[in-house]
Order: sequence, then C-alpha cells, then structure tokens
Amino acid sequence: MSATTTNDNQRSRARFRTDTASEDAHANKSKSRTGPKGGRKSKAWEYTALATVPLVLVLGNSMLVPILPTMQSAMDITRFQSSLVITLFSVAAAIIIPIAGYLSDRFGRKSVMIPALIIYGGAGILAGFGALWESYGTLITARAIQGIGAAGTAPIAMALVGDLYKKGTESQALGLIEAANGSGKVVSPILGALFALIVWYAPFFAFPVFCVLSLLAVIFLLKEPERQEPKNVKGYIKDVRKVFAKHGRWMIASFFVGSLALFILFGVLFYLSDILEKPPHSIDGVRKGLILAIPLLGMVTTAYITGSVIRKNGVLMRLLMNIGLSMMVVALGLAIWFNNNLIGFITLLTFSSIGTGMVLPCLNTMITGAVEKTERGMITSLYSSLRFFGVAFGPPLFGWMMGISDETVFITVSILSLIALCLVFFLVKPDKQVQ
Repeated sequence: MSATTTNDNQRSRARFRTDTASEDAHANKSKSRTGPKGGRKSKAWEYTALATVPLVLVLGNSMLVPILPTMQSAMDITRFQSSLVITLFSVAAAIIIPIAGYLSDRFGRKSVMIPALIIYGGAGILAGFGALWESYGTLITARAIQGIGAAGTAPIAMALVGDLYKKGTESQALGLIEAANGSGKVVSPILGALFALIVWYAPFFAFPVFCVLSLLAVIFLLKEPERQEPKNVKGYIKDVRKVFAKHGRWMIASFFVGSLALFILFGVLFYLSDILEKPPHSIDGVRKGLILAIPLLGMVTTAYITGSVIRKNGVLMRLLMNIGLSMMVVALGLAIWFNNNLIGFITLLTFSSIGTGMVLPCLNTMITGAVEKTERGMITSLYSSLRFFGVAFGPPLFGWMMGISDETVFITVSILSLIALCLVFFLVKPDKQVQ
C-alpha cells in the first residue's frame, strides 16, 4: 500500500472520529438538557426550531402573492413592477446564498442564521412602510435586502441538519425541512389573503412577527456542534473542487433536477392561480388559496413520509426518485386534456406534486451526505441557490408560455420532467448505503 493511500486512510479515520465525537458531544448536551429519558423530547424541540426556518422563508415571499393585484392599483404600478416584488427577492437570495454558505462553514451555522433572520424581519418592516407610504423605491429596495437576509436561513438550516444528525435521523430531519417549506407554500396564500382583509399591506407587517418567533427558536432550542478549525480560503476552495471532482457527475445532475422540480411546481401553481380567477371558475381570495393548497398538501405529506422511510437507503432513494419523476411526466402530460375539468385537473396536479415530494427529500439527503462538515454549507448553498432561481423564473416563464398556448405549457413541462427522469436514471446512482 502506498504512503499516499495510507495517509488518506488515516485522514478518513480521523474525520470519522471527529464526526463521531461531535455527535457524541451533541447527544451528551441533549441529555444534559433533558435528562436520560429526554432525548426524544430534545430532538422534537430541535426539529421544531429547524422547521420554523424554511417556514419563515416561504411566508416572507409567498404571503404577498394574493395582494399583488391590489398593490398594482394602490401604488399605481404595472404588473411587471409588482412581479419584481417577488422576483427581485428570489434573485437577490440566489446570488447571496453561496456567500452565506461559505460564511457558515467558516464561522458557524447559527452565526449566519441569527443575523440573517434579523435582517430578514427588519427589512420586512421597511417594506411595509414602503407600501404604507406608497413609495415603490423603498418597497423594492427593502425586498432586495430581505432576499439578502433570506440567503442565510433555510439553506444554512439544511447544512446544520447534516451537522447535527446522521443516518436515518438526518433523512427524517431533511424530510421535515422540505415538508415545512411546502407547508409554508400551503398556508402563505391563505394567510396573505386573511391579513389583507385588515388592510392590503398588512402581510408586510405581519411577517416580522413570524421571523421573531423563528429567531427565538434558533437561539434557544438549537445547540450547534463544536466546529473544527476553519480552513483558509485557498484550502477551502481546493476542498470544494475535490468534492465536485469526485461527485460532480451525479451532483450537478441532482442540482439541475432539484431546480427543475421547483420551477415546474411554482410555474404550474401560477398557471392554476390564473385559470381559477377566469371564467368559468371565477374563484379568488381565500377560496383560491384553499384550492392552491391541495397539490401542495400532497407534496408536503409525501416529502415528510419519504424523509422518514429512506433512512440513507440509496437503492430506495433511486427507486423513489424515478417513480416520482415518472409520475410528474405522466400527470403533466395528461393535464392539458383536463384543464376545463377543475376536479380532474387538480387531481393530476396533486399527483405530480406527490411525485415532487418523493424526489426532493432524496436529493437533499444525498447532497448533504456527500460532503464533510467543513464544506457542507457551500455545497448545500449552491444547491439551494439553483432552487431559488427555479422558483424565481417559474412564474414569468410560464406566463410567457401561457401567452402562446396552454398546449405549449404542458408539452414543455412534460419534456422537462422527462429530461429530469433521464438524468436521474442514467447519472444519479447512489451507493446502497448513502454516507
């Protein structure tokens, strides 16, 4: 055996001992807080704190969707200007997320998440005053600042899950993160419509309250494991390159599939929202929010169940991803024939969303498990950044395709789902037991 191989083995054993010691330390801290029988209770509180972060992230954006038409008339702005309130937030977050990931690797997850939540909530108040003053410049600037704050929330929480838990517990926690993200999408249009009954800009001021609750949960309920000595920038970049040299083939494909899944999900919901308001349906407000919640509820439930059952089983992950993407291909391909039959159409969209709920927790588990703790923040952040771009560009691109024809929309998303299925089938082949 060569000296290089021996050194590599020694480093691997050292990393294993370090990670094991970190887990043991975290477990001991949990026991000291809850007593010998309090581990399950402690984990439940940790899960709750982690779930609040993606929930708050979604509320800060999707809760505004129902008030966009009212905003246009109240502030005398165009449809494009109102869409920037959503798109600029997502684009700013997508750009800053990799930077937040690096900072979390170097200085700690909570060291990034706590100030990020403060910025996120504070900028929400500023956005509310921009709406109150009918100052579009103030509003759009505040939304960009909110996007910067959002970059340090859910993507870093995903990396923290990888630090805190191993094996089946990690996949369960990541499933919960995805379910919380989806739950936010379910309730946010309903909450936005309800708050708007008070005054149309009330959702801007309501959001910081949720942010404070999440901030308190992160501060008091999450105990971050002790960190290793941070690497210098040159060594850090070198290690990230090594990750892509080793896993790049399947990891880049996974990044693309995750982004594409959310692009399709948000685009299809945008399409559904549009047709619900038009004749013959003419459904808006809270009723529309409840109908939009049906496909999302299918995704949320499936995501949590998937995260609970996969337990690092690579064979099962690959099977579920292929089944989920196949469901999306079939459901979206058939949807064009049912867009005048509301019950059939929503059933097919729910079927597609269930497929999405199978895919995302598997991707999350594979990506977080593929890297060491010291590079995990950057890798998960790059993945989250692409997901944000998928969310940001879904509605405008779907709006453009809708201007051509309904057939164009569903032929396109069916083909994209088929491409994602081929990528997973041919390129994403996890080991029988994911690390």
